[in-house]
Amino acid sequence: MNKDIIAGNWQQLKGKAQSQWGKLTDDVFDVAEGNREYLSGKLQEQYGWTRERTEDEINAFERQFEKH
Repeated sequence: MNKDIIAGNWQQLKGKAQSQWGKLTDDVFDVAEGNREYLSGKLQEQYGWTRERTEDEINAFERQFEKH
């Protein structure tokens, strides 16, 4: 999924992201506004994941919304 699509649809996707990554607060999602790098950093911080793991998680999340 194109990062511009995520940013453009952030309000609709935010709830799904919150369900997937429940350790992140509403404030984190509000500040993220679809910013992949910010989200990645917060996932690393809250879950203790490596950068590689967070990229895999975000990529998997994005694939859920790709049009076939």
